[in-house]
Amino acid sequence: MKQLYLSVFCAIIIVSCNTKPEIISNKKAELISYVDPFIGTGGHGHTYPGATVPFGMLQVSPVNGISAWDWCSGYHYSDSIIVGFSHLNLSGTGIGDLADILFMPTNKAIDLTINPISRDSLLYKSTFSHKNEKASPGYYQVFLEDPKVNVELTTSKRTAHHKYTFQEGDEQSVIVNLGFAINWDQAVASSIKVEDRYTISGYRYSKGWAHNQKVYFVAKFSKPIADYKIYVDGEVFEEGETEGVKSSVQLFFDPNEKSAQLFAKVALSSVSIDNAKENLGVGGFDFDKTKTEAEDLWNTALSSFEVETPVDSLKTIFYTAMYHAQVAPVTFSDKNGQFRMENDSIVTAKDYTAYSTLSLWDTFRAEHPLLTIIAPDRVSDMVNSMLAYFEVRSILPVWTLYGNETNTMTGYHSIPVIVEAYKKGIRGFDVEKAYEAMKTTMMQDERGLDHYKKYGYIPYSLLDESVTITLEYAYDDWCVAEMAKLLGKEEDYKFFLNRSKAYQYLFDNETGFMRGKSVDGKSWNEPFDPKHSNHREQTDYTEGNAWQHSWFVPQDVEGFINLHGGNDVFTKRLEQLFVESSEITGDNISVDITGLIGQYAHGNEPSHHIAYMFNHANEPWRTQYWARQIMDTQYSTTPNGLSGNEDCGQMSAWYVLSSVGLYPMNPASGDYEIGTPIFEKSTINLPNKKTFIIEAENVSDKNFYIQSATLNGETFNKTTLSHETLLKGGILHFVMGDQPNKNWGINSSAQSTSNN
Repeated sequence: MKQLYLSVFCAIIIVSCNTKPEIISNKKAELISYVDPFIGTGGHGHTYPGATVPFGMLQVSPVNGISAWDWCSGYHYSDSIIVGFSHLNLSGTGIGDLADILFMPTNKAIDLTINPISRDSLLYKSTFSHKNEKASPGYYQVFLEDPKVNVELTTSKRTAHHKYTFQEGDEQSVIVNLGFAINWDQAVASSIKVEDRYTISGYRYSKGWAHNQKVYFVAKFSKPIADYKIYVDGEVFEEGETEGVKSSVQLFFDPNEKSAQLFAKVALSSVSIDNAKENLGVGGFDFDKTKTEAEDLWNTALSSFEVETPVDSLKTIFYTAMYHAQVAPVTFSDKNGQFRMENDSIVTAKDYTAYSTLSLWDTFRAEHPLLTIIAPDRVSDMVNSMLAYFEVRSILPVWTLYGNETNTMTGYHSIPVIVEAYKKGIRGFDVEKAYEAMKTTMMQDERGLDHYKKYGYIPYSLLDESVTITLEYAYDDWCVAEMAKLLGKEEDYKFFLNRSKAYQYLFDNETGFMRGKSVDGKSWNEPFDPKHSNHREQTDYTEGNAWQHSWFVPQDVEGFINLHGGNDVFTKRLEQLFVESSEITGDNISVDITGLIGQYAHGNEPSHHIAYMFNHANEPWRTQYWARQIMDTQYSTTPNGLSGNEDCGQMSAWYVLSSVGLYPMNPASGDYEIGTPIFEKSTINLPNKKTFIIEAENVSDKNFYIQSATLNGETFNKTTLSHETLLKGGILHFVMGDQPNKNWGINSSAQSTSNN
């Protein structure tokens, strides 16, 4: 499969090289040509290959029709069947939902009264070949072998465009299925109405991961509808507006229209059909213009970073990572600013765009820090979105999907996103309101906070995943303390700073691991095996084991090192994480433990900061070594090119920042750790029109150790760089070598990190 994919990809590149770009400059065309949306669609990456624009409302993409973990996005590269093209899709999540408003072109009448038990009984499914499939930013194309229809998809921010090319003389028909669902999703009500000869509209209500999802849609076609049949819960209706649980329609288009091409444009809304119509706009069916505009948007989004290297595969990995880091969060508010909350209230976003698909347990680590560099205006909008969600539940969001709180994963990591934004100078939101939301969230009693407040930690007998949850609440507390300090709230600062020491309760110096502690505050959870994993139940760790979850103290690394007994003991234990055998024990091992280097699991987010902790123990050369090993072994240009779930941009954002030599180990600190750049030159084009350049002299696959560094011509011997310094612009120049310089960066953790 890999060889087949590579040959196809090479063929696409060869063809593209012989094709003149339509409207973009050579420089920008070069950037977009490096993106391969198929990376991550295989393995456990869970990405989709379809068309979207940066942070767009719609993701119009093929659906294979299988409900399984590796099909969470609706598509997996191992498959060869397509059942339709949906308009909402998830990028890299570990839970499947969405795949709403399914369109499928066909060339014959289909009996839709049959309730399919599985994909095999879907009469309109089609086989396809990757040889006849292409994807690029803002565009997707595939040839459906059974109806012999070529499908092309593109999109604007709120409108999807379809282009179907039928065989000459074939019947031209489109099926719209609102009852179709994958994975956790289930339709609970739907309706389709043929409004006129060119327009249909309707809605789909569903429950699943998002327990109250309401999607309204409108679709216009370039040809008149000659005939149609509406199907509702197994019954056929020739006309009228119908309602039921599972609705679908088959549309037949005027055979007197001689063109083999049929165009459709589709818009959605969480609020109403009228809003969907407003999102659709007026305009015609200029598919090529929409595609070109989508490509322009992506070229602009990709140009925030310009990297120079003679190794094209590194550019492909990098710019595909930049692409994946900007498909989510997604626009949720309509053109008029309205969006629906989970309690069915309608909110109007005033002076901001509302976003959803906030995968905060993942994205607070590197995705949101990346956005503070390349899209600070969107960051303030995302903070305002979080504050809008707070109004419904009086708790800041955990994991928001289509306006619904899913409560997926641990902690309240909207808090570090807000603190990071404010600390980095991003405004545009009510900071006092944000602070009260953070404080209120951390003082309520849900999700184990009652135990945390009572004991200072969460006893293992009272709540599963007690170690992970305690460590993450401790970090969130530190973030609230930081904001309190910035706002001059001294009492709150002291209170939350003291609570952020909760990690100390769970550290077992004898073993060197964070362990589940009993209610009595003395005894540990026994028996103890640091390699043992039990997925999401009867466990002290979330989607992992003690090896992977004993290092989350980014707010107080020096204090954490002291608990271990100093730098020598700490680095010995940390190094062992990477060289320990990769055996995972247990009868219910978490599928999320992937991308193993020793016991380090890059395929899941709790490991992402760990390699950078060596910087704080006076051995930054180990950070340089392991960061490079991770980049070299956990990312590639194949469909299996991600070692775990993409998780809405986090896996890719880790690569983007790490590959230029920076990483936000503690995102809310406002500082970046120095790692090891893999590019000869990286230029960050900042929104303030300044540039920050990172040069790596002599860098290669063997020369990844920093020998020396200068910042704007002055000696630079620190392992952190502040965001403030980054925004000023400048040149950070490294000299790289194949042997570690064990004197570079020593004691820098004790120095000021302001870099002013």
